[in-house]
Amino acid sequence: MSSSSKVLDSAFQGVGQKPGTEIWRIENFQPVPLPKSDYGKFYMGDSYIVLQTTPSKGGSYLYDIHFWIGKDTSQDEAGTAAIKTVELDAVLGGRAVQHRELQGHESDKFLSYFKPCIIPLEGGVASGFKTAEEEEFETRLYVCRGKRVVRLKQVPFARSSLNHDDVFILDTQNKIYQFNGANSNIQERAKALEVIQFLKEKYHEGTCNVAIVDDGKLDTESDSGEFWVLFGGFAPIGKKVTSEDDVIPETTPAKLYSITDGEVKIVEGELSKGLLENNKCYLLDCGAEIFVWVGRVTQVEDRKAASQVAEDFIAGQNRPKTTRITRVIQGYETNSFKSNFDSWPAGSAAPGAEEGRGKVAALLKQQGVGVKGMSKSAPMNEEVPPLLDGGGKMEVWCINSSAKTPLPKEDIGKFYSGDCYIVLYTYHSGDRKEDYFLCCWIGKDSVEEDQKMATRLANTMCNSLKGRPVQGRVFDGKEPPQFIALFQPMVVLKGGLSTGYKKSIADKGLTDETYTADCVSLFRISGTSVHNNKTLQVDAVATSLNSIDCFLLQSGSSMFTWHGNQSTYEQQQLVARVAEFLKPGVALKHAKEGKESSAFWFALGGKLSYTSKTASTEIVRDPHLFTFSLNKGKFEVEEVYNFSQDDLLTEDILILDTHAEVFVWVGQCVDPKEKQNAFEIGQKYIDMAASLEGLSPHVPLYKVTEGNEPCFFTTFFSWDSTQATVQGNSFQKKVALLFGASHAVEAQDRSNGNQGGPTQRASALAALSSAFNPSSASKASTPKPSSTSQGSQRAAAVAALSSVLTAEKKKQSPDASPIKSTSSTPAVTSPPPEAKSEVDPSELADSQEVPEAKETGVVSETSGEDSEPKQEREQDENGNGSTQSTFSYEQLKAKSENPVTGIDFKRREAYLSDEEFQAVFGMEKEAFYKLPKWKQDMLKKKVDLF
Repeated sequence: MSSSSKVLDSAFQGVGQKPGTEIWRIENFQPVPLPKSDYGKFYMGDSYIVLQTTPSKGGSYLYDIHFWIGKDTSQDEAGTAAIKTVELDAVLGGRAVQHRELQGHESDKFLSYFKPCIIPLEGGVASGFKTAEEEEFETRLYVCRGKRVVRLKQVPFARSSLNHDDVFILDTQNKIYQFNGANSNIQERAKALEVIQFLKEKYHEGTCNVAIVDDGKLDTESDSGEFWVLFGGFAPIGKKVTSEDDVIPETTPAKLYSITDGEVKIVEGELSKGLLENNKCYLLDCGAEIFVWVGRVTQVEDRKAASQVAEDFIAGQNRPKTTRITRVIQGYETNSFKSNFDSWPAGSAAPGAEEGRGKVAALLKQQGVGVKGMSKSAPMNEEVPPLLDGGGKMEVWCINSSAKTPLPKEDIGKFYSGDCYIVLYTYHSGDRKEDYFLCCWIGKDSVEEDQKMATRLANTMCNSLKGRPVQGRVFDGKEPPQFIALFQPMVVLKGGLSTGYKKSIADKGLTDETYTADCVSLFRISGTSVHNNKTLQVDAVATSLNSIDCFLLQSGSSMFTWHGNQSTYEQQQLVARVAEFLKPGVALKHAKEGKESSAFWFALGGKLSYTSKTASTEIVRDPHLFTFSLNKGKFEVEEVYNFSQDDLLTEDILILDTHAEVFVWVGQCVDPKEKQNAFEIGQKYIDMAASLEGLSPHVPLYKVTEGNEPCFFTTFFSWDSTQATVQGNSFQKKVALLFGASHAVEAQDRSNGNQGGPTQRASALAALSSAFNPSSASKASTPKPSSTSQGSQRAAAVAALSSVLTAEKKKQSPDASPIKSTSSTPAVTSPPPEAKSEVDPSELADSQEVPEAKETGVVSETSGEDSEPKQEREQDENGNGSTQSTFSYEQLKAKSENPVTGIDFKRREAYLSDEEFQAVFGMEKEAFYKLPKWKQDMLKKKVDLF
């Protein structure tokens, strides 16, 4: 072994130092950094290495390395990418998860870095390809698959490529068409709209028209007719032909093989973590996916060889090329790897971030590998979690047999460990309607009958409130911050008051230690702020004391406070409040650690030694979002990577695991029977995660319904409250968000097969009334994201009404007209029945927009969504015209203390004066609106205008 350090590729120097994506293309068998302007472009003739660096809540970085193999790349280039991937991992300390990605069969995790999609391009570096900018525009047809990440595949531009089961995108020079197969998935239709927006901005400068064409609905005078003309005229399309892409590899029972000298040998026996030795490599065959497990003290050359063994294993068994290869390092195993084992014993988690990385780095240096770019952990900062708004109404009931007994106001905050309680907190969050937090608190000594009754009665209460409350289950000792913060103070007492608990104590022959006002009792006050201040009754003996806390000792009519030498000022302040809560008006006797009176020690039964240690803190983990399925009775989950609010699809139930809490999110369009199973689903997940991830079986569990998400749930997303209020299925929601509510009404008619005009007419009339009378509209509808001011709202509403009236006059079904989408159409909510109103004909006659609306029939798109908003003429209540107002930056900020109302909150920056816009963004408005939409949003987030 050479004593000198082997110098690794210079292209990898200093990598992994900050969160984000880094990409290299293999050129002449060397990795060459890719310019950031080319991120997302993958040429079919090339191979690439992609590094994703993710910060963890533990303070260190997590790494995923992907090598992407284009379908036309050479075998030698693909091999180089695999080998260089191992070298890159060595630079990072030998702890990255590695993934092989084949074009067209990429993993969800890889695709999540490039939302909404990647579009593989013809050619490659070796073939002297032209850049996309140099190529002449070519009409292309794509098939679009995927609910959360999109797999976009170019297919021949021919009618024979279309079918009834998929969603297609036809990208022409002047218009982009979306063709929805009659049997296509609603969620894939919604994702296709995102891809269309991406194509429009990237390749059409945001100015082309967009049309949606429905399978089987032909109108020769509309976009539908234009679409079919491009295919040589309308004719029936054939059934979907199954291709290799449609074959889902079968998941088989996992088999474990050891890898020695390039050979694999099956490992007999049941799968357990104990079979994996840290100086060896193993291959885990799961059928659809092959894992290579690498021991932490293996040689670098062995790691490279193990990756090649996996390739040979797939080829030797004639496995489909869709078979994925994932390499994991000991201590950094993925959820999907560990799920193949019956359990993953506690304590087998990743080593300490710095310690583990340091050991691996030292070992690799001994092996002649120069380790560079070692990132350091970020310092840990204590975070105050989002808490429910104060000042709400609190109601608490104690469970006793088959009934619940309301607690008097003076006892709210007292919890007996032998009892169960139902807590209902009613509060207002911002401008929203009343919100509800409904929770069962389960005492650690409570009986099963009381626990079941608490759950049953809480479900009844939730149903009576139409399913709107956030419904939770909280265990004694595992109370989350937002629960504790509602009770100041919160005191957990020994014993219980329910007849079930009393009977269980008697049956066991135990002494009932239920707290009373005259017994000798000791209480520990811990925590440093409102969200973790908690008081717990402990054994009344000296050994229960701890120098880091404060204590309250009750002995008959006497009450002592005891301040540990390491206790905080906040704890010392809380002691007096707890004493007043337990015994109002009591006189306190104060004692500091080391200066206690003999009466204090006498009440505790004598002076004994005690500790001054802090309780061990739980491991901080990053949040993960999962979908789930039941496969042959086995509960299985699949992770949603780099998740966002868009991944909360209204037809689904999802699981959010923050390690401190578990949420089951239920979409509005989920079957009502499935909604009732939310807690069962959550419990199945907890049971699984407890054995594999070390999750506490008593972790708080919540059911959260769409539209009623609390702040302590939305904090894990970049949450847009306006998006959360859009109604309809996934496709209708996306239409409304991207193109406006008038089109969403049309999309809803399509989904519902609405052949008549009255509903559309009523919705259009109500939308028009809302546009002319915004004050009354606010009572009937919730504002949606809009890219224009009130003048355009009127124009859109008038156009929608004109379209309906014209269609009725021709006795033509509105379903026959495809959506002509425009990102500048306002998203006006379809009002409920009570909001319907007739419009004064004189107002229609006086409106300057009516002639244009009558002429076009629907809103036509003439400019992209990134164009600068115009100063539009508006009418005030007196009919006087006025231009769009300007407001100060301080008023327009999302977190302003003096917020402005009545503006388009998706265009806050448009209301800045030219001078202040220049000061805030460092550029003029004209330059800003020429930027891509994503870059505009990024800049707005930085200055709190998003």
